[in-house]
Amino acid sequence: MTSSTLELISPRPYYTTQVLASLAVAMGQLAVGLGKGYSSPALQSLAGAREHGGLAISAQQGSWVASLSLLGALVGGLPSGLALRLGRRRLLAAVSVPFAAAWWLAAGAGSVWELYAAAFISGVCSSVVAVVTPVYVSEIAQPAVRGSLCSLTKVATSVGLLLSYSLGVALDWRRLAMVASAGPLLLLLGCCCVPETPSFLMFRGRDREARAALQWLRGPSADISSEHDVMRANIVYIKQEQPSCGDASPEQWRALVRPVLVTTGLMFLQKFSGVHAFSFYGVTILDKVLARASAQGAAAVVALLQILAGLTSSVLIDTVGRRPLLMVSSALMSISLAGFGTFVYVVERLEWTSAQQAPFDWVPMSCVLVCQVAFALGVGPISWLLIGELFPLRQRGLGALAASVSYGCAFVSVKTFVDLERWLGLCGVFWLYAVVSLFCLAFILVFVPETKGRELEEMEERTRFV
Repeated sequence: MTSSTLELISPRPYYTTQVLASLAVAMGQLAVGLGKGYSSPALQSLAGAREHGGLAISAQQGSWVASLSLLGALVGGLPSGLALRLGRRRLLAAVSVPFAAAWWLAAGAGSVWELYAAAFISGVCSSVVAVVTPVYVSEIAQPAVRGSLCSLTKVATSVGLLLSYSLGVALDWRRLAMVASAGPLLLLLGCCCVPETPSFLMFRGRDREARAALQWLRGPSADISSEHDVMRANIVYIKQEQPSCGDASPEQWRALVRPVLVTTGLMFLQKFSGVHAFSFYGVTILDKVLARASAQGAAAVVALLQILAGLTSSVLIDTVGRRPLLMVSSALMSISLAGFGTFVYVVERLEWTSAQQAPFDWVPMSCVLVCQVAFALGVGPISWLLIGELFPLRQRGLGALAASVSYGCAFVSVKTFVDLERWLGLCGVFWLYAVVSLFCLAFILVFVPETKGRELEEMEERTRFV
């Protein structure tokens, strides 16, 4: 019996190049994570530098250094959707250059204004990477591994975050900025080694290149004829039946309502669930509720468990499905946030001393761990995955709207945490976050569709309101 006959009898999927391509663009998410974790150790280092005659910044200026990246991300979100027309791989490669330059500017900064500029530029670039990466992975991956590969790229963000926290212990803010610049450079190198997505190339009429890219992604011996023909037929249909956003009819605009609602709604609810505020104020929060345990050590443990949860999510997302993970994730977040707030309330109400509180340090720590792990398991990665899955090919750049909502809400969430704590108390803030997570669960039950194992073209029909 010939080998080709054996392959027909028991075909073996080939995912190696799809994994390699996903890892290559995941370097962008690594760069995003490095930037996200930079501000906490950098501001500590800047405070020390001020005491020894270095660059002097006030506490208020430090808060702007930390948050301007989120404003930059908000500004960069919508243009990145339009820029998707240039090509997914090309756009990632192009943005890596100013991304690295922003960190070089920070490393050599002689004034706070240069730090402001570096933070803003890195935020813009981070937003572009966050929008384009899930689109690229969704378009190159087969349905059986699409969710896992998208989730894997989000794990890279957590890895970058942990690296910044860890290296920040030994490096000052200038050297840490130089390390952060390695992320965009790795992205540029990775983009030089992988092809553009076949669907984009075919949409632009570059059929020969699309076929070569598809062959590379599916393996040298794979028969891509059927998939290639289906893709071409879908592209023809899209060009004939789905005009660009400016020419869309009322019915076609109506078909975009659900993708926009689902992606922006999830982004809004996840950012106001308190997880993002914890990323910026985690050590401060834990220092208030832990009587004996180290707040910095606890924050590092949380970051490490987020990575492990993200890896677990990459395995479960294509077996269990998107909706079950989202529902379990939001339910656990709501319960753990409510538990954290209740613990703080009890401690304040009973006026415990540190000695009385110390035996119960495990309670708030467990609540924080459950919340962060639950987020990394479901709501965190899947919210970004759906951007690449729900929008039709021609209007896929509209996913940038969800990214802009995400970063805008993140900025508001981080900036308002201190005010909310002053008005509601720490327990009240976390009870509020628990209610938001409960609303997130209800939103998922009503609006979010299951996309596991479905072709992208099939979902274009299923995500319409009828």
